[in-house]
Amino acid sequence: MFFLDWGIIDYAEAWERQRAIAARLIARKTAHPSMTISDDEPAAGTVVFCEHPHVYTLGRHGNTSNLLIDADRLAQIGARYYQVDRGGDITYHGPGQIVCYPVLDLERLHLSLKQYIFTLEETVIRTLRQYGVTAGRLAGATGIWLDAGRPSARKIGAIGVHASHYVTTHGLALNINTDLRYYQHIHPCGFTDKGVTSLAAEIGAEADIDEVKQWLQKYFVSLTNE
Repeated sequence: MFFLDWGIIDYAEAWERQRAIAARLIARKTAHPSMTISDDEPAAGTVVFCEHPHVYTLGRHGNTSNLLIDADRLAQIGARYYQVDRGGDITYHGPGQIVCYPVLDLERLHLSLKQYIFTLEETVIRTLRQYGVTAGRLAGATGIWLDAGRPSARKIGAIGVHASHYVTTHGLALNINTDLRYYQHIHPCGFTDKGVTSLAAEIGAEADIDEVKQWLQKYFVSLTNE
């Protein structure tokens, strides 16, 4: 697989780019299974890192009532809102947050969708460990949590995935130096009784986003090769 960094990119543009990559992978699997793989687009797919300007996205089975502000207020805070085809409910993306979009053929990686989501979670858990932050999973919920199962449970990473012909789009969002005030305008992932956090909030200092991406890439490659 290839790794790309799109930098800061509008959400809608990133979504279109993802779908274009996915369409080529699906075409290769279905109409052209023996198609020659080009040097600039590997068979397994592409993993993208990026950041977005302030935006809220709602998954295909999400509840619109979990967005707590109207269009006028969205404009006031400089945010956009999209309903998209991933799983999960509502989440926030913004500056200081790493968004990772693996557009991958899971069959080539010999991963089920469940194993893939586990791999995304484990990638983040191992990355956070490098910063002295112990993270884990919360029963009945996707994503990456601190103090899971306790009253102080708080989410540091969200996961929402779409798959067609076992080719994935969307992915994960990890709060690094994120302005957490933007979460006040939603029920994050549909939860009304759980908090959110960031790496910076946990370690008491801003983290180097490029360094975190390097750890994410390292562990994702390692886990998909196990």
